[in-house]
Parts: sequence; C-alpha cells; structure tokens
Amino acid sequence: MRILAIDTALDACSVCIATDASDDLLAHESMILGRGHAEALLPMIERVVARVDGGFEAIDRVAVTVGPGSYTGLRVGLSAARAIGLAAAIPVVGVTTLSALLAPLLALGGAGLIVAAIDARHGAIYLQAMSMADGIVVPPSLMPLEEAAALLDGQVTLVGSGVPALAALLKARGLDVHLAGTGASDIAWVASLGMLADPAQALARPLYLRGPDAQPQDHARLARR
Repeated sequence: MRILAIDTALDACSVCIATDASDDLLAHESMILGRGHAEALLPMIERVVARVDGGFEAIDRVAVTVGPGSYTGLRVGLSAARAIGLAAAIPVVGVTTLSALLAPLLALGGAGLIVAAIDARHGAIYLQAMSMADGIVVPPSLMPLEEAAALLDGQVTLVGSGVPALAALLKARGLDVHLAGTGASDIAWVASLGMLADPAQALARPLYLRGPDAQPQDHARLARR
C-alpha cells in the first residue's frame, strides 16, 4: 500500500508518502507555520507527489489528521484530503492528533501512563492517556490543567505542546514524570496509523472537542425580513 499523509491540525504543515513495504518515507516535507496552512498545503502536496514515481495515480489511500487542533488548519487538511480521495477514487482515513503523538511511545512499550497533552490555551489542554496494560485510560478530552493533573498517577510519560504546564503540576504532586518532547507529531506516524486504519471506522471528520471561541452576539443580529 502507498499512502499520502497530511497533517495541518496544529502549527506544522506536513505531507509525506509512505509504503507498507519499507519503513523509509518515499518523500516528505514539513514546515512550522502557525498560520498560512491554506496557502502552503497544496503546493507542498504537489512537490511531494512529484518526487514519487507514478504521482497521484500510484497512491492507494490518503490519511489526514482530524484533530483536536485549530479550526482553520483542520478544515484545510480535511478539504485537501477529501478532494484527492474523490478525484483518485481512493479511501480517505482520519487519524487523531493525540494518537499520532502517542504512537511512537506506545511502540517502545514503556511502563506507566503515556500521555499526549496539547495546549488548548486559556488554562486547558487536550489530553489522552494510555498504558500498555490497560489501553485507553483517559479518552480524548478537553479539560482544565488542574483536572487533567488530578486524573494522572504513578509513572507518567508526557508528549505534546501541553507538556510544560502539565509536567509542572505533576511534579509538584511528587509524580515520576518523564518528558518525551513538546513538538508536533511525526508525519511518518500519521502515515503508519493511516495504513492500519479501517476506512469504515476511521472517518475523515473533524474532532474538535470544543466549540468555537467566537460566538454570535444576539443584540447585534440584523432582523430577518
């Protein structure tokens, strides 16, 4: 299987093409943007696909991160993935941002809790916790930092942009905390998870976990005729 993976959920804009015949990526490109995913993504996809023999016709599946993440970034990635899937008549699968962060740590088979924490701002984080023994301990959630810290115990390995704030709270409680990085997920793991995903279950739909920050103002609405 040859898969095109796309990640625009957070600050990174990343694209790769991978195959189940090798651990090495056939082509990839990534940049940290913060903003501007809409302008950067399609040219990036074109450059990456152009480096691979067969181009779009040689791709069997598309994987895209579905969140949690920024509304704009998720819409950009999902729109591009769906358009490619429709044009090429190939499946499009969704991979959660938290799963992509957890996957490399789970592959190492570490002890204790393995926690992906993404900064959601305003004193909150997106969180998912797993262990080799118990599987999913905390499902993908949005919660205040203090509430998240209260759910975790024992030996904890943290990864993601929410690590610094969460680690400080856990260390204050005396927990055994290990830091595995605060950067974005590796696009190669998005591809790997996408290959394993069931297209009937891993749908390419946004996982927001929170409502939009901007809310309509009732007093400012125009009267309907």
